[in-house]
Amino acid sequence: MALFDLIFKNATLVNHQGIFEADLGIRDGKIADIGKMGSAAGAVIDCTGLHILPGVIDTQVHFREPGAEHKEDLRSGSLSAVMGGVTSVFEMPNTNPLTVTKEAFDDKISRAVNSMHCDFAFYVGGTHENTGQLAVLEKLPGCAGVKVFMGSSTGSLLVPDDDGVAAILNSISRRAAFHSEDEYRLEERKHLRVEGDPASHPVWRDVEAALKSTKRLVGLARAAGKRIHVLHISTAEEMMFLSGHKDIASVEVTPHHLTLDDSAYKSLGSLVQMNPPVRSLAHQKGIWAGVENGVADILGSDHAPHTLEEKAEDYPNSPSGMTGVQTLVPIMLDHVNNGRLSLQRFADLTSAGPNRLFGITGKGRLAVGYDADLTIVDLKRTQTITNDWIASKSGWTPYDGKKVTGWPVGTIVRGRKVMWEGELVEKSVGQPISFFDGLETRPSLLN
Repeated sequence: MALFDLIFKNATLVNHQGIFEADLGIRDGKIADIGKMGSAAGAVIDCTGLHILPGVIDTQVHFREPGAEHKEDLRSGSLSAVMGGVTSVFEMPNTNPLTVTKEAFDDKISRAVNSMHCDFAFYVGGTHENTGQLAVLEKLPGCAGVKVFMGSSTGSLLVPDDDGVAAILNSISRRAAFHSEDEYRLEERKHLRVEGDPASHPVWRDVEAALKSTKRLVGLARAAGKRIHVLHISTAEEMMFLSGHKDIASVEVTPHHLTLDDSAYKSLGSLVQMNPPVRSLAHQKGIWAGVENGVADILGSDHAPHTLEEKAEDYPNSPSGMTGVQTLVPIMLDHVNNGRLSLQRFADLTSAGPNRLFGITGKGRLAVGYDADLTIVDLKRTQTITNDWIASKSGWTPYDGKKVTGWPVGTIVRGRKVMWEGELVEKSVGQPISFFDGLETRPSLLN
């Protein structure tokens, strides 16, 4: 009689105990045992030479559904995720219609269940109009929390004023996530955009626009006694400032701000155009310092796809955003192999970190009793990232042609082998992530 549904044999595990060789036994979608075990299982996968990480959770993606399915949808975005070794995602609310009501949120959940290839949670957008409903909305099953845009980006969600941000903070109890750029300064500096020159993007959306907004945000959060999550830090100054406010502020960094710098505008043009912008090497160095000294809590891709035709429009009409969910793992494993961060630190940024910050239940650890969400990688494999590999509808990556060492071999979602060696093995298993602060558990959504 099989003791396990599946055993991963001879793997090198990366978890709370360190990095060590062991087998992993899976039963009923959960991790049932860690150690040396026989072959009493429905299936056995030999992982000799491979590392098993806790399933990578990408806490910032834009999958564009509903409203912009020509460039991405929940199914294609989640396919891109699992092809890159990502087992769960937090998806953002700047869709059309905006995810700012219970009806819009429920619609997203119904679209995603058993349609997305990975597990998921959705943010609710905070606005001036829905402040009174946020205390209920943020605790809907499958909700990652409230997302607020203090500076305009893709879509029409915007709360630029202190009164509006304070009202949102005072109405909620969970950690809220913020796009932190000062809208008033962005408006004042629009004249600095140079037509046809995306290299002027970080001139317009300058360091002060980010730092000023983040200082305002921290002050408002401290006055309200609430926790905040500052997304996609792009400046050394913000990282230094936030190091003094870790009691209330958590920090996200992105692969593109850690990998690309302003020299990329010359070769990539608007393909590297993001909000907040990719900046100089000095800022990249400051962001890495935040990773190394622990100020940075988590890593999110900010996957924000647009078609090549849209990106080819003359700046500033070209939209900001790039793909990222599929390249997160190989780009960061390349940094691991280059000695920029340890494998355990990478696992912390993408699994234990999200678990800690957002109160995820059953995910974020390679431990008995947790969901069998696994990211299986070959640290020694050298491969070239290409546009042809990208599963997103947009079909491109700024890393096209980049050779990396470290590659995702398998994506296991709740014990199901979804991706293996670049092939989709099992389709459409996605379920909502559950949170300690939610009103209901995940199974109740399926009744």
